[in-house]
Amino acid sequence: MNRYPAWRYALIAIAIALAARPALLLLDEPAAGMTGAEKDTISRLILDIRGRGVTVFLVEHDMRLVMGISDRVLVLNHGRLIADGAPATIQTHPEVIRAYLGTSHVPA
Repeated sequence: MNRYPAWRYALIAIAIALAARPALLLLDEPAAGMTGAEKDTISRLILDIRGRGVTVFLVEHDMRLVMGISDRVLVLNHGRLIADGAPATIQTHPEVIRAYLGTSHVPA
């Protein structure tokens, strides 16, 4: 049984990675298992890291988190790039909607 909540382990892992003073930080599902409040904390942390000049490459399934902190979003479907652009563009991209929401949500 884990003694601490998931977000503490994520913060420790990020702190360890930042100790090396990277130019690029790769994060794979950093918000997995977190509550909404914890995701807000991790989002602010990622924005702060970006503000310090570190490029953040994020793999994440929480689209609210992704759209809230990203300048550019790349969307893969079955390993194939289907969209690349600003969050607002991605949210209305027909192929992204078709792949992840189904054809009934595709704008006419």
